[in-house]
Amino acid sequence: MVWQQSLELVIQTYRLAEGFPRREMYGIVAQIRGAAVSIPANIAEGHARSTTKDYLRFLGIATGSLREFETYCEISKRLEYASQTQMAQIAKLADTTGAMLARLCF
Repeated sequence: MVWQQSLELVIQTYRLAEGFPRREMYGIVAQIRGAAVSIPANIAEGHARSTTKDYLRFLGIATGSLREFETYCEISKRLEYASQTQMAQIAKLADTTGAMLARLCF
């Protein structure tokens, strides 16, 4: 379930970033997309590992990527690259994903 939720976060992030300034294509757009993609990728990689310890380690990496993602969102918000409504929607998805990750880790 958290993997699917994080995939939705990726899709919405790509849609959000389409509206960012073109000059940011290799800046914050690349960073925010990369951080978002890293979340489900690490969940999947951890799930494929043979031990619970490894799985938890990758969930921790996914959580770190989520925090990185949230930082890029805050920067984007302060630079007014998206509307408050758009940023609130992406923040809600990020919060839900984070809560789901936290439940898996503890």
